[in-house]
Amino acid sequence: MSSTKSKLLAGAAGVAGGLVALRFLASQIVRQSTKVLMTDPYVENLSELLSATKRTGVQTILETNLRAQKAQVLQRPLGSPRRFMDFDGLMFVSAHLDRQPLPHTTAVNTETTIGPKSKKPLTVSTPLLVSGMAYRKALSDRTKYALALGSRLAGTASNTGEGPFLPKERELAERLIIQYPRIPLHRTVEILAQADALEIQLGQGASAGGAQAPYPHLVLPELPPLRKSEDLPKIVRFLKQVGGGVPVGVKFSFTANLEREIDLCLDAEVDFLALEGANAATAAAPPILEDDFGLPTIMGLCRAVEHLKTRGVHNQVTLIVSGGFFSPGQCLKALALGANAIYLGTMPLYALSHTQTTKSIPWEPPSQLVVHGGKQSGRLNWKLAARHLANYLISCTEEIKEGVRALGKRALHEVDASDLVSLDEMTSQVTGTPLVYPRRTVRALVPSKG
Repeated sequence: MSSTKSKLLAGAAGVAGGLVALRFLASQIVRQSTKVLMTDPYVENLSELLSATKRTGVQTILETNLRAQKAQVLQRPLGSPRRFMDFDGLMFVSAHLDRQPLPHTTAVNTETTIGPKSKKPLTVSTPLLVSGMAYRKALSDRTKYALALGSRLAGTASNTGEGPFLPKERELAERLIIQYPRIPLHRTVEILAQADALEIQLGQGASAGGAQAPYPHLVLPELPPLRKSEDLPKIVRFLKQVGGGVPVGVKFSFTANLEREIDLCLDAEVDFLALEGANAATAAAPPILEDDFGLPTIMGLCRAVEHLKTRGVHNQVTLIVSGGFFSPGQCLKALALGANAIYLGTMPLYALSHTQTTKSIPWEPPSQLVVHGGKQSGRLNWKLAARHLANYLISCTEEIKEGVRALGKRALHEVDASDLVSLDEMTSQVTGTPLVYPRRTVRALVPSKG
């Protein structure tokens, strides 16, 4: 026993000695490194990286190196890192005495109808829809199945995106919006007839109008392509016929020509508009399209609502907006400003992957679990992912209901811009909501004569 005890004591002493030595070595390294940083001239000092990265940003330096590695256009995933103007400059007006908030037991109606003037309007139980994300061009089949089933469980609709059609996606989604690309590859009349709504895809917020299919010779002769604005009325009529009267809409990005673009759509008698801001994301797009094209969502939304009101069709032609919606509060603010529904893309991907991201990290980014051809895409449990997505959408909808009750209202459509105030002058000017502080005239101090 004494021998064993001696060995244990010796081992403990060795560990303690090693720790002391390690601490001494670490101290010496830190002291020497600090001395070098504090004494070397800038041109020899690693601290120049601090100044350089602060000026240009770490991501800019990294993207410069990626461009230097290969002489080709970058394809950046998940949108722009720019901080565009958003809904954070708005706050809701709490109800207290002048109007009273409602108890949490009060039912709140969040039912939303897409294309109320169409022959077969699409009605969902929440204003939160799953945005169009393409199979193969973006996501794996398992991810698309999760989005479809998750939308069913949450009582909402999912969107095919512009990629190849998945029959199982149609089977899993109770309500499916089928996109019709400008060059309608991967589509047939039989596919279009299965839609609960049809959406003509002209562009996206994160890639402008730049993503066009390069194989027009493969388009079936009975499917009209959209090559110029004059083609739009013909395509809308065609889709209303093959869809049996389901809502037909158009998707494109917010632009400075927004009112003219909307007029062309209204003249073509669309049932809904799906408009996306520069805050949006996509599977991959050139940084120049993500960073430098389009309008921030809040600006485009306010202009679109104003124009639809001017044309006398607001709430008759459904307005779906998307791009940079990360919380229920942001969604409710957009709805208060006049949107009828919200497309969500990035957040559903985060929600459905949930704890399954551990299958990718730390050696690969979580996106490898959901993208087509991703290294872990075959490991996604899509049924579990669907349940997590449904939980997320239901949770967000219930939180929106809490907001409606706190405003003293019983239905989503009762919430409007009068329930909002602005925290800054720019937000006030863009949204037309009142500032919470008074504008003061600053008078220059003129020195008195004499």
